[in-house]
Amino acid sequence: MPVSMSSMSQPVFEHMLGNLSHFLDKAQAHAEAKKFDPAVLLQSRLAPDMLPLARQIQIACDGAKNGVARLSGVEAPKFDDTESSLGELKERIGKTLAYLASVPAAQLDGNESKDITFPVGKDKTRTMTGEAYLKHWMLPNFFFHVTTAYAILRHNGVELGKSDYLAGNKA
Repeated sequence: MPVSMSSMSQPVFEHMLGNLSHFLDKAQAHAEAKKFDPAVLLQSRLAPDMLPLARQIQIACDGAKNGVARLSGVEAPKFDDTESSLGELKERIGKTLAYLASVPAAQLDGNESKDITFPVGKDKTRTMTGEAYLKHWMLPNFFFHVTTAYAILRHNGVELGKSDYLAGNKA
């Protein structure tokens, strides 16, 4: 069976967003065990010039939903960036998963050569074919933000390992 745009995107995003939600469950449990406010983690970052945990999760969700929308030619839902708790971030992940599940695979498949124009910064855009956009922009960007969220939580003492990253709560 040939690889399709839908098979290279939707299940990958769904799997890793599920794992990201699992990271947040472990973060909540860690905060409760150590008796600190889990909201502290939302503003944690690896370096002063990096975005904090909450933004990493928001961007990962936006990357998945906006990318799938662009590839399928539909409008993505708009999510306000107002999450102020781990629970609210989990809800955002859930809304993203629900949106991804609502896009039929047939709307993604066959768009390998379609030109996709997307924002890169405040005043610039870039155009790539659908396949190049998925392989060289969407997936690397998505994994960057999921991995950074993982690293921020690890840096803050949350007991996460490779199996959590790869298999989430199915480890």
